[in-house]
Amino acid sequence: MKKEGLPFPASLKTYPTHAELAALDRDLQFSPCTNTEPAVLKRAQVEQFNEHGYLHGLPIFDNNQADELRQYCDEILAAETARGGSSYSLVSAHLKHGRVYDLQRHPTVVAIIRDLLGPDVIAWGAHFFCKLAGDGKTVAWHQDASYWPLTPSKTVTVWLAVDDVDVENGCMQFMAGSHRFGHLDFYESDESEQNVLDQTVGDPEQYGTPVNIELRAGEISIHTDMLLHSSAVNRSERRRCGLTMRYCTPDVSGNFGWTEEGGVVSGEDRFGHWDDPPRPDVE
Repeated sequence: MKKEGLPFPASLKTYPTHAELAALDRDLQFSPCTNTEPAVLKRAQVEQFNEHGYLHGLPIFDNNQADELRQYCDEILAAETARGGSSYSLVSAHLKHGRVYDLQRHPTVVAIIRDLLGPDVIAWGAHFFCKLAGDGKTVAWHQDASYWPLTPSKTVTVWLAVDDVDVENGCMQFMAGSHRFGHLDFYESDESEQNVLDQTVGDPEQYGTPVNIELRAGEISIHTDMLLHSSAVNRSERRRCGLTMRYCTPDVSGNFGWTEEGGVVSGEDRFGHWDDPPRPDVE
């Protein structure tokens, strides 16, 4: 069964079990960026992404734009909870909300992703992660690619801060350099761990250096799908909300119908793997 909050998109497609994922022939290893002439990023940033597996603190929206985005997200969260959902169930938002679909295609974001992935880019997921004030749950150390029936592992995640995010309200932690160790062993979490997800990589610090990813609202971080990351309990009186947007190269293929939710945001899909869903009518 899918546990609430897993980094999966939500649709009519199938959510694979751990056993089904293990049976797939997936190429789970980091593919470094080879771009020596980035258009938006600096070469040092590309080198940092290759070495550490992430970038952070990249500004996308100014304060006024960030405030407007927060109000929009407040409305989406209120509507979701009114339907009986939770702050962790805001998945596949690009298929439900036209404005989120547009955010996936924001020219500054797409230009940054092009610098890392190349001219042809697929966007396939969007998920709001909201830790409410006093939320007692953690997100244990994990690799995104471990959950996904996709191959090869060439997805990068943009984490757009809707709220100011810091250690006190449970910012993400990245294990810098851990993306270079391939697919890591994990154990299945139980309910006592208060883990939003259902797997945990043990002894994570053997794979790198933990870094707190603090962001101002309107800034983004970017991490590769092979990077170990986590987030602690929100011990503050403030919400911690971010919108994740997933991007990959078009040679990535999927099982269990996962390519139904992805579409071209730059260049073309020369492999024909992705369905390119239309923009939703609902804003």
